Amino acid sequence: MSPRPVMLDVVARTLYWVILLASLWVLFRGHNEPGGGFIGGLVAVSASVLWAIARGSDAAARRLPLGSPMKLASVGVAIGVLSGLPALWQGESFLTHWWGEVPLGLTDLTVSTVLLFDIGVYLCVWGALAGYALALLGLGEGTTDASGASEETREGRGS
Repeated sequence: MSPRPVMLDVVARTLYWVILLASLWVLFRGHNEPGGGFIGGLVAVSASVLWAIARGSDAAARRLPLGSPMKLASVGVAIGVLSGLPALWQGESFLTHWWGEVPLGLTDLTVSTVLLFDIGVYLCVWGALAGYALALLGLGEGTTDASGASEETREGRGS
């Protein structure tokens, strides 16, 4: 395993959060337009990849919400499915979206099932693609196999 550059580690500490904030901006900017959740999720994946390169894929996986790419993607799919249920309760087609406003005093906040769907897409894309990318990046990090033996142990055994 090659040592990681110290400068990358230092820069990644701040850049990780900047990239995640940018992904949230893309998510919420696009909730009235197609693609905000998908593109925002891709940006979030880039933050996870940066952290994996700087600190290792296990450290990047631990930083994911829920601590697991599979859990994150699963929650995203569940949220996406839930966003379609209000239409069924109203006798409309599944995923017919509903809009509403929440009064905040000085202004009203527009909420919708579209935003809920985009949040689900965001989490699903982040979890699925980060899991794939982290698995690929982890191939050369001395990971363990299904038996729990490390790469170094397998090499020492001659297997």
